[in-house]
Amino acid sequence: MKRFMAVMISVLLTSILMVPASAQEQTASEKPKDLWSALKPLDTIISFLNTGAHPDDERSDLLAYLSRGKGVRTASLIANRGEGGQNEIGNELGNALGIIRSRELIEASKVTGVTVYHLSRKPSDEIYDFGFSKSKEETLAKWGEQTAYERVIRMIRTYRPDIVMPSFLDVDTEHGHHRTMNYLTIKAYQDAADPNVFPEQLKEGLKPWAIKKLYLPSDQKNATTSFEIGMMDDVYGKTYPQIGEESRFLHKSQGMGQDIPAVPRTINLKLEKSRVGTPGKEQTLFNEIPYDFKEYAGTLSDKRVKKKLVKLQEEFDGMIEEYPNRAAIAKDVYPAIKHTEKLEKLVKNSSMPTETKSDLLFRLDIKEKQLMNLAAEASNVDVRVDLNQPVLVQGGSARVTVTVKNNGKQTLKYVKPALHLPKGWKQAGNVPKTKLKRGQSQKFTYGIKVAKNASYYQPYDPSVITASIAYKVHGTTSQKTYEPEQTAAVLPDVSVTNDPESLVVNTADLKDSIQVKVEAKNNTAGKESAVLHLNAPEGWNVTNNDQEITFKEKGEVQSATFTIDLPQSVKENDYNLQPEARVNGKQLSTSVQVISYPHIGTFYYLYDAGTKATAFPLHFDVDKKIGYVESGFDSVSGKLRAVGMNVVSLEKGELESADLSQFDTIVVGIRAYLSREDLLQNNSKLLDFVKNGGHLVVQYHKPEDKWDAEKSAPYKLVIGSPSIRWRVTDENAKVTMTKPEHPLFNTPNKITDSDWDHWVQERGLYYPSDWDNHFETFVSMADPGEQPFNGGILMTDYGKGSYLYTNLVWYRQIQNNVPGGYRIFTNLIDYSKEQ
Repeated sequence: MKRFMAVMISVLLTSILMVPASAQEQTASEKPKDLWSALKPLDTIISFLNTGAHPDDERSDLLAYLSRGKGVRTASLIANRGEGGQNEIGNELGNALGIIRSRELIEASKVTGVTVYHLSRKPSDEIYDFGFSKSKEETLAKWGEQTAYERVIRMIRTYRPDIVMPSFLDVDTEHGHHRTMNYLTIKAYQDAADPNVFPEQLKEGLKPWAIKKLYLPSDQKNATTSFEIGMMDDVYGKTYPQIGEESRFLHKSQGMGQDIPAVPRTINLKLEKSRVGTPGKEQTLFNEIPYDFKEYAGTLSDKRVKKKLVKLQEEFDGMIEEYPNRAAIAKDVYPAIKHTEKLEKLVKNSSMPTETKSDLLFRLDIKEKQLMNLAAEASNVDVRVDLNQPVLVQGGSARVTVTVKNNGKQTLKYVKPALHLPKGWKQAGNVPKTKLKRGQSQKFTYGIKVAKNASYYQPYDPSVITASIAYKVHGTTSQKTYEPEQTAAVLPDVSVTNDPESLVVNTADLKDSIQVKVEAKNNTAGKESAVLHLNAPEGWNVTNNDQEITFKEKGEVQSATFTIDLPQSVKENDYNLQPEARVNGKQLSTSVQVISYPHIGTFYYLYDAGTKATAFPLHFDVDKKIGYVESGFDSVSGKLRAVGMNVVSLEKGELESADLSQFDTIVVGIRAYLSREDLLQNNSKLLDFVKNGGHLVVQYHKPEDKWDAEKSAPYKLVIGSPSIRWRVTDENAKVTMTKPEHPLFNTPNKITDSDWDHWVQERGLYYPSDWDNHFETFVSMADPGEQPFNGGILMTDYGKGSYLYTNLVWYRQIQNNVPGGYRIFTNLIDYSKEQ
């Protein structure tokens, strides 16, 4: 009957949603959410897997309904880390952004009760977010189809879902990454069950797995399964779409989440493939699948196992009915653990078919873990794992304190933590078993020694330190594993970072020397000394190499500035200036970027230290004064200053009072109309600047960035939507300069076809879709097989000055030292109407 309750809920939905919000909140506040979230999974044995390409691709509303509302074991399998996206909370891009987005997904999934998995295993993994793609063919080529598919099959055989659903369809209006995950998911439906597909996985202990149902997103017309998820959950005090949106607010770097009302919402799905019955109209998502152990027992022939399974499910159902009586649940959960363990032994020794036995044991093991999680929650066992110093080094020492407090009514006997460390690490401390009566707490302290060859921190690996707590109640042992409150990270003894990490060697105005500052941070426990050395290309002479530095304490930063004499001529090329810290017999050349935000915590990105020095000719007018309206989403102004341009940043609040007449050109950073309320308020002042003879350059914006198609520019300028239709994703797409004789392509740099080479990630996004006839066009480009866009650079005279809008991704090119990106953008901002 459980599975059919969802059909009846929609009948009650309207009356439920009429309950005042204050009453809903009052009801919810009286019901402990953590206890319910631990208890509800006992209601069913079904597992569901949702697949997507990027963090934030998860179907949050549906997953909240399944996990929080139905107790379904629910997971998201996401391909990459979202490294190619934009960042609305900071300036981290690439791998650093991928770390943020991965952690945001984990935090978001805690709200919906979903477990997160990724195909990507490390920064710069093959399965990388290389930017927007319009096809799965391009995506599979860049990811490596075999690699991606092997990982999908591995995940399905590991997680063993009954139901799988990709978040997106394989249609030409979708992102190529989304289409790829749809394709791989559908293909894996058949192949995960085939022992001849990736047979090496079977040798590792995995087993073929037959997914029972594969659903695709659908509209109402083509849906085989439609069900209501907009009902109010009286424990959480919200509807499931509202819970989903609560989780999406944690995707802060992507500007996700919105407040939504409590209104009905129907999920429409199409049953694409099924091994249980014939695809067709269904009452529920769970038709033809055993919903709980009672229904599962009906599929078995072993009478003893059948009887025990039914009884076990009755125990589960009894505890659910006892909610929110914590004491009653705490009393009953321990016998249920014991009965589950006994049933596991019975099944192992039974003569049931091997496949059936494996499947049932897998499901019983899941229930045993869920019961132990419930036991800790029902018994109010509070555990905290703390490190005296979360930053560790090879061969270093630390102290781990595990605090266990019994906030429940039962006595916890034989309480003992077990510390879990990587191979080669050592722990010290005699930790005897103890008994904790109601209200008592105990601290267990360990000394740990990090292995001398310990691997450095990898942000996507599990925590290197965990602690499991075992205890007995009513003669039954229960245990649960916990991670430290802080991120435990093994870092180099001394990390080094160059400033700048990229620079331009201007061969049009070659200097005698350049300078690089190396910042070194001490990660060891106390005093330390090191020698800083800078490795330079042949013919580049570091005049003050091997500088000694000393540290007095952990976390201290010291720096040394190196002067590099350049040869008389430098060929156009990329060069690397690699620093190293010579300390404790090691030569260390690793940079550590600390990534810390309140909504995700603190994490680290480790990468090879160095300065990318790119040599090419760049001409510009040193006397021209440029104002840069900072958006916080790019670092272009600093790059332009670094090459010698006279650039003044106009920060928030400065536009209103600034004398704009001092500038020859003003540049508006990417998406500044979104982040700068003062820009909206002073847009007319910018346009007056143009009228009075200034040159204004505005970089790319989205339509939703508070861009007014009629008022933001001097004349009508509409930004294209949806984005998939208005972008050129191929960074190598052919570019035609339609007015090659124009000053934009001749002054101060002579632009040729080679300046469009070696671009990164893409050409442009959010191309204008319509503009006033006053605007002049200058370039044409297109992805292969598509019609060209002509609006990548739009310019018009306005009064005595000129206004230029460009959606080409100059910020990516400049931030990656692409010569042509520098040279063309310099021309765009150097332009004046008098040329």
